[in-house]
Amino acid sequence: MPSIKAAILGFGTVGEGVYRILQEKREEIKKSTGFTVDVVSILVKDKAKNRMPVTGAKFTDDIQDVLNNPEIDIVFEAIVGEEPAYTYLSDAIEKGCHIITANKMMFAKHGPALLKHAEFRNVKVGFEATTAGGVPIIRTVTNLLAGDRVKRIQGILNGTSNFILTKMREEGSSFELALKDAQQNGYAEADPTDDVNGTDAFRKLMILSSLAFGQQPDWEDVPVVGIDHLESNDLLDASKDDLRYRHVADIWKDEKGKLQATVGPVLIGDSHPLFGIDGVDNAIIVNTEYLGSLTLIGPGAGMYPTGSAMVADLLHIIRQHELKPVMVTN
Repeated sequence: MPSIKAAILGFGTVGEGVYRILQEKREEIKKSTGFTVDVVSILVKDKAKNRMPVTGAKFTDDIQDVLNNPEIDIVFEAIVGEEPAYTYLSDAIEKGCHIITANKMMFAKHGPALLKHAEFRNVKVGFEATTAGGVPIIRTVTNLLAGDRVKRIQGILNGTSNFILTKMREEGSSFELALKDAQQNGYAEADPTDDVNGTDAFRKLMILSSLAFGQQPDWEDVPVVGIDHLESNDLLDASKDDLRYRHVADIWKDEKGKLQATVGPVLIGDSHPLFGIDGVDNAIIVNTEYLGSLTLIGPGAGMYPTGSAMVADLLHIIRQHELKPVMVTN
């Protein structure tokens, strides 16, 4: 049975999710693709930290242990921040490894460079997990571009903000109480700044912009507003008029062909596709020239939605016959 050797960079929520799914779905992956997938190396900051037990993989705190291993076919990256993630992935590409990332902060800025580098080295980049977690928006837009043209993308791209707005509207909670609830439920980080000030949604929108339009607007020209200034009375007053606040990221080309984008809370009525999207769900509306409007809805983040998106990228690469695994004998 041919074997694909993988490394995971970072073993927090997302990295652990990737490992768990690969282990739990090992036999299903083997049956559907004809390949076994073996995680052989996991990069962490502290090898002494107590973690879940792993089978067949070695923990390392040295990226060179990954880069210098000629057996590794693919690298899953689940590190927080631009660096060292960008450098690690650039080096992995240079070594001939396919890469799969969930790092929206890094990919919003460095995605185009990584994609160009990967094309030059004839390897693949999977980045479905960078945007909207379990919603397959990247592959959907990629498929649409083969025979259509994207005119506009509009959506709820941050599940934390959507959860908070839902709690404030349904229960009359203050922003602070709703945020605390989101943190207790694991929907918000200890430092939720990027979620509530709109930065997270903005980064995801820039990734979609590069994919759908082949370019990004100047970041400084995009107004980015969060939800941290809203009060429960704002949402309750809107409800009386059958309106709801949604934190919406929006990008389109104007009549002159210039990219325009906004990120922030907007009031929408019950005829809008985003009106009924509550809790931690994300929803994205893709408006195209021929197909019209297509709406995708699903969980936006978390161990399994994000990990599942990364594993789905792996399966897509396998099925496209882009991996050349090492043959092993039993």
